[in-house]
Amino acid sequence: MASKVLIADNEANLLISLEYLMQRQGFDVSMARDGTEAMKMIRQQRPDLVVLDVMMPGESGFEICQQVRADPSLRHIRIVMLSAKARETDIAKGKALGADAYIVKPFSTDDLVRQVQILLKEAR
Repeated sequence: MASKVLIADNEANLLISLEYLMQRQGFDVSMARDGTEAMKMIRQQRPDLVVLDVMMPGESGFEICQQVRADPSLRHIRIVMLSAKARETDIAKGKALGADAYIVKPFSTDDLVRQVQILLKEAR
């Protein structure tokens, strides 16, 4: 069975390209366009991994990460933060809140796919 991946980002073009990229890798992909929608989908769908933009309308990626880690029924979900916020303090905050990986925009799609594959393999 294909791993379920939720991609949450408010940039429509990036969302579409990441959906295509992840589907080509064989993942079952869902998309959310803001933080509130992402959290709702996480609770409903229980994806194996979430690719989370940090800066989104509604709830931020940081807030979502914190909520997922605080909920025992969601804690197992792997989280990849994806952000233009590249300062060490931002990266440290993402990791401290429980992100499994933090990738800075602009990014290599190969690096993102590799990181997703590694995290999903570790989760099994």
